[in-house]
Formats: sequence, C-alpha cells, structure tokens
Amino acid sequence: MKDTRRLAYQFIILLGMVSLFGDITYEGARSVTGPFLSTVGASAAVVGLVAGLGEFLGYALRLISGYMADRTGRYWIFVFIGYGLILSIPLLALAGVWQVAAIFIIVERMGKAIRTPARDTILSYATKEVGRGWGFGIHEALDQVGAFIGPLIFFFVFFLRGGYRTGFTILLLPALLTLVVLAVARRKVPAPEAMERSHDTTPPDTRKKLPKSFWVYTLFAFLSVAGFANFQLISYHLKVQSVVPEIQIPLLYAMAMGVDAVVALIIGKTYDRVGLISLITLPLLTIPIPFLGFSGSYALAVVGVVLWGAVMGIQETIMRAAIADLTPMERRGFAYGIFNTAYGASWFLGSLLIGILYEISIGYVIMFAVAMQVLALPALFILGRSLSPRRGQEG
Repeated sequence: MKDTRRLAYQFIILLGMVSLFGDITYEGARSVTGPFLSTVGASAAVVGLVAGLGEFLGYALRLISGYMADRTGRYWIFVFIGYGLILSIPLLALAGVWQVAAIFIIVERMGKAIRTPARDTILSYATKEVGRGWGFGIHEALDQVGAFIGPLIFFFVFFLRGGYRTGFTILLLPALLTLVVLAVARRKVPAPEAMERSHDTTPPDTRKKLPKSFWVYTLFAFLSVAGFANFQLISYHLKVQSVVPEIQIPLLYAMAMGVDAVVALIIGKTYDRVGLISLITLPLLTIPIPFLGFSGSYALAVVGVVLWGAVMGIQETIMRAAIADLTPMERRGFAYGIFNTAYGASWFLGSLLIGILYEISIGYVIMFAVAMQVLALPALFILGRSLSPRRGQEG
C-alpha cells in the first residue's frame, strides 16, 4: 500500500512537471501573441478573431476528445498528441505572415482540447491514492509555477533587447521538456487506472452512465463561472481608470498566479476533509471581486486581484477533483469533456455579458455577478441533498 501511495505521488508530480513546462511554453507565448500578431500584419479584428476562435476550439473540442478517449480507452495517445501540438508555439519564430502565425496559435489551443480530458482522467486515477483534492492541488500548484515563469521569459528577452522570434525560439526548450517528462511518466506508470480499480465500488449497472449529481454539479459550475469577471476586463478597468500604474498590471497578474498556486494546495486538503461542501467557497469569494476589482481604490483593487487568484485556484483544483468523485471510471473522460465544454461556454458568455454591462454601468456588472452566484447556491444545495443518502449508506 505504501509503495502504491509513493508511486501515486511520483506520478502526480511528474504530470505536474509536464503541465509546468507546458505552461511555460504556451502561457509565455499567450502573454505576447497579441502584439506579435500586429508585427506580422494582423489587425485588431484579426487578433480578436484568432484569440476567440482558439479559446472556443480549446474548450468545444474537449467534448469530442473526452468521448473518444473513453470510447477507445487509449488515454495516453490523446495526451501525447495534445502535448505534441505544443511544438507549434516555437514554430511561431518562423511565421512571417499573420495567417501562418494564426494557424500555429489555433493548433496549440486544439492540442489543449485534445489532451485535457484524457490527462485529467489519468490524473484522477492516481489522486484516489493520496486524496482527490490534494492530488489535484499539487498538480495545479506546479501548473501555476509554469504560468508564472512563462511570461517572465519574454520580459527578460525584451529587457535584454531581444525580439519575439528569440523568445519563441527559447520556448522550444520547455516544449521539448514537456514531452520528455511525459514519456518518463508513461514509462513509470503505463496503466494508472490500476491505482483506482482496486478501490472502485461502483455498481456494474451504473458504470455506463453519468449520474444525476454530475449534471447538477455542472449546472452549479456553469452559473458560478458565468459571474466570475475575467482578469482581462479587470485589468482594462485598472488601466483606463488609472487605478493602478500600467507597468504594475503584469505584476498583479503574477501575484494572482502565486495566490492560485498556494490556494490550490490549501483547498485541496480542505476538500479531502469536508468534501463538496468546500465548493461554497466559490460563490462566497467570487461575490466581493466585482466590488473590489472594479473600484477606484488601489488597495481594494489589489485585494480584488488576490481574491481573483484564490477563486482560480479553487476552480482549477476541487472542480476537477469533484468530477472524479462524481463519475464512474468508464465515463470519466467524457465527463471531463462535458464539464470543460460547459465551463468554456460559461466563461465566454459570462465574459461577453460582463463586458457589455461594463460599457453601461459598473453597477450592472456587480448586480450580474452577484445574481449568478446567488443562482448557483440552490444547485449546490440540491447537489448536497442528492449525495447525502449515498454518504449515509457508505457510513
């Protein structure tokens, strides 16, 4: 048992390192793709189209990839293909026109869609040994270290008077390390499902369908995420209203990523101790964000960004952990695909509405954000009620 637990930890850390190097690569690129596209002839409309289409495909295709991963059972293949497409990022150094650059950017987002449901499914198997929340928390913390380092690479490249192509070329190293560490993880644990299989007590007649609790949970997540203002809009407000000096905005984002990493570990442990009730932290911490982030006070804005990072840490940790606890192994890849697609759709629609409301009145933004969190609470209550009989039977 101790050997299995140790192996699970090693596997989770290896997958975390894969995400760390992957995030260095694509988050580093994402921090500059807008201005880079402008240097190869793209208009503002094109930049918006490329970013929007990339994000849409990055979420929408997860429904298909998750289903296919479950149907074939070849999770590792989907993970390797998805991470292999991250090599399109250093290829941006060779792009001379925006059309080619746009293809590389969109291909990377498609790669994320292909790998994410399969990777989270594989990861969920190992977290059964160490605690769902703690396992996903470790993974998220390492992931955010990469998200912090990536943009700094371009900062130092520009500081040393290098250019975009130099930065993209440097990103070839973490891209290759992503695949090397992934190969090590695959060699070390070729069949991660065995870690959970011995613990699986799901009745055979329920293993082929997703339970009602999963759909209620997805509704809760959809409503909660819709009322979560994205950092781009908050940072837009901080700049145009001169709340924070423009040069400090990237530092605020880096701070949010650091908070994300720390909170991921804390909330992961909390989830393992108290279960789904820990999801109540999402609406409770999200409600103050529009009041603080869209204020005219520097101090309040900083607090708002800290809360924003905390909510991101919670979303990326226990939201994924809960899927593993709510779904049977045989349908988990599809479940992650459905959930991620709903999450992406909610993020897109919510951000669009918040942006429109911001143009009218910040007061409307606050009202919408609060309303979404209030609407999410009944879904969380229903979820708790639907699971309580199961807990009683297990006890």
